[in-house]
Amino acid sequence: MGLNIKDLALSSPDLEHLARLDDRHAHAMGNQAPRLTISGVPEGTAELAIICHDPDAPLPDGFTHWTLYGIPADTTELGPDADDTFRPGPNDFGETGYGGPAPPPGHGTHHYYFWVFALSRPVEGAPSRRGFIESYADAIIEQNRLIGTYST
Repeated sequence: MGLNIKDLALSSPDLEHLARLDDRHAHAMGNQAPRLTISGVPEGTAELAIICHDPDAPLPDGFTHWTLYGIPADTTELGPDADDTFRPGPNDFGETGYGGPAPPPGHGTHHYYFWVFALSRPVEGAPSRRGFIESYADAIIEQNRLIGTYST
């Protein structure tokens, strides 16, 4: 599928684009998912998905902090309780649900990409980030992201 970033938007009352995430969102400091606001969902969306990924992690495929599925297309707000409301998937901590920033000490500033995906078909189960991309790339109608930073 080609690039499509027409109207779908992701924002947060807890995070300005490219600003530092508050410590309460960090894995070892509260591990609270930031509130997210979704707008501009395109027609034909069957479901939304959220993925948070850190491409700066010193691993071949970066580090996945959050996979969240089963979000109805008419959802406009996700709160810190999103893992209890929707269907969380695995993160790279070996857990399920939100796992906040945890960059290695002294590794500098990491970027946390909060992606929203509008999908033409529902996600089955709770795949990993890589499994989601491999299985649902053809179902992505539109996507967009909000980027936060964090360092220790």
